[in-house]
Amino acid sequence: MENTKLSKHFQLDEFINVGKYPDNKPTMQHVANMTYGCLMLLEPARQVVGPILINSGFRNEDVNRHVGGVRNSQHLLGQAADIRPRDPAQFQRLVDFLKANAYTDQLLTGNGWLHISWSPFTQPRHFVRIGYYK
Repeated sequence: MENTKLSKHFQLDEFINVGKYPDNKPTMQHVANMTYGCLMLLEPARQVVGPILINSGFRNEDVNRHVGGVRNSQHLLGQAADIRPRDPAQFQRLVDFLKANAYTDQLLTGNGWLHISWSPFTQPRHFVRIGYYK
């Protein structure tokens, strides 16, 4: 399952990190949610800024607890990713693109990386906080 393509440039293994967390296995609904995020946000962003690296995507409850994620994290649903552009010079461009994207539910920035979430079943909130993670 790990080699499953979610979109043209993104694969499931980038989102689940089973090398580090072997039991971090998504359901088919989680995979569908990640595919939605790839198609609606990450692929369009990649066209603007070039390759995007996924630091964290889907997390089961154990992994989420281990990394200090909040109890209601969209990572648990396969509806979020912590990302950065391969080229650090493209960071602000990535932020600007995602901030303007109609499918962005939540955008929180850290030091050189950002948290992006999507909501396939509800109206996106467009909640944006720059410098949220210090």
